[in-house]
Amino acid sequence: MDIKHHFEVAWNLCLANIVPLIILTLVTMALSVVTLGILAPVAFAGYVWSLYQLLNTGREPRAQDVLSQMRLFLPLALFTFLVFIITLIGFTLLIVPGIIFSLAIGYTCFYMIPIMVDQKSGIVDAIKKSIAMMTRTNVVDHLIVFIIFTVLTAVGGSSFIGFIVLQPFATLFYLSVYKDTVN
Repeated sequence: MDIKHHFEVAWNLCLANIVPLIILTLVTMALSVVTLGILAPVAFAGYVWSLYQLLNTGREPRAQDVLSQMRLFLPLALFTFLVFIITLIGFTLLIVPGIIFSLAIGYTCFYMIPIMVDQKSGIVDAIKKSIAMMTRTNVVDHLIVFIIFTVLTAVGGSSFIGFIVLQPFATLFYLSVYKDTVN
């Protein structure tokens, strides 16, 4: 896997579409905050869909894309709730089980949302496909991509300006790897 190529793809798309990406990121963030996180998973799915369209066809991201994946609301809400409860139990036990579960679910379900929006898969099929992608081929490469995405998202999340700049870059990087992996 050519990680440098994926960085370049993400960088070039970010530079060429900086204003629409910032608007899309702000709308996604605002919707997630205003709804107290209830619409965050489906807003992220819409965000991913919009950026995947940019990557595939060059279609400029639009603010209304954030709600384009409302069909995924119930499955993503139930999945998020289940993960939250299990993680909470893990953190309550001794903290370490919560950290282990969070990392395991984050890694194995890394491509779940792109699979759901790209292939229109159900949540169970998307989880199975994501696990297969992450554990059967190029495991080290996927681990490196997971770490890079997590670090970029964490660093971006530490400040408002960092978030609106790094989140689109990190997501485009992640989607470029996804596209290369499924093709």
